Order: sequence, then C-alpha cells, then structure tokens
Amino acid sequence: MIVLGIDPGYALMGWGVVEAQGSRMRLVDYGCVETYAGTPMQHRLRSLYLGVRDLVNIYRPDDVAFEELFFAHNVTTALMVGAARGAAIIAATEYTEQLYEYTPMQIKQAVTGSGRADKKQVQQMVRLLLHLKETPQPDDAADAIACAITHCQAGVSKEQFRMK
Repeated sequence: MIVLGIDPGYALMGWGVVEAQGSRMRLVDYGCVETYAGTPMQHRLRSLYLGVRDLVNIYRPDDVAFEELFFAHNVTTALMVGAARGAAIIAATEYTEQLYEYTPMQIKQAVTGSGRADKKQVQQMVRLLLHLKETPQPDDAADAIACAITHCQAGVSKEQFRMK
C-alpha cells in the first residue's frame, strides 16, 4: 500500500509518501509544496492544487491521508489554511475517493504512543520508525510523513477515518 500524507498549509504544504507492506514501512519521498507571500490568494491556491495533483499522478497512492486542522486563536490563518486544505482535497479527489483524515492528537498517539507528544518527539519517531539517518525537514514534511505512518498503522480500522 502506498500512502500520501498531507499536512495542510498555505505557505508550506507538507507531503510524504510511505509504502507499507504488512507492518514494514518505507519512506518513498517527501517535501513541501510552497507558495509565496505577496502572491494573490487565487494563485497560491492554484499552485497548491497543481502541486497535489502532480503528487498523486507521480506516486499513484492507494490512499491519501490528511492531518485535520487545529487552530486555537488566529481565525485569519485558519481560513487561509482551510482554503489550502480544500484545494488539496479537490486535487486528491480527482485521483481517488480513498481520502482519510486524522487529528493531530491521533497522529501523535500513533507515532509516539502519547497524544501529548511535542513536535521533536514526533520527528524523532518518524526517523526511527522509517530507519532514516536524519530527521526529514522541514517540519511540515515530517508532519505529513507522520500522518502517512498513522494511516499505515490504522490497518483495517482505517474506514473509521475516511473523510466524510
């Protein structure tokens, strides 16, 4: 099974592709789709859409897993990231209906064993679980890889995380 994990973002949208065979996982590739401040919103969203569309066409994932949005304070940021997430969902839906979503707490729990883990702990576990020499950078890409790992570990219970 090949899983594309996506950490939605407006400036940086992290992505990671993980291949799972049973309980064995292998990192295929990772990175970020980047947009730039000062670029009109519609052009940034189009870039994100095209970036995700390219990813699904290149890697042909069986499933696409998204990290759900969580914002405590900044409404403007939440709206922009929500729009970016929507662009990514549309691009992925054009390729497959196998879309899933996980909360940040579910991802932390799956990867580290604690839903209260910090970013450094998640990144360290991503490195260890995938037998990597270095921690994937930037953080957005490592978060997307963690989302893909979470989905790989969900196994048959993945249906409860299907995007509705």
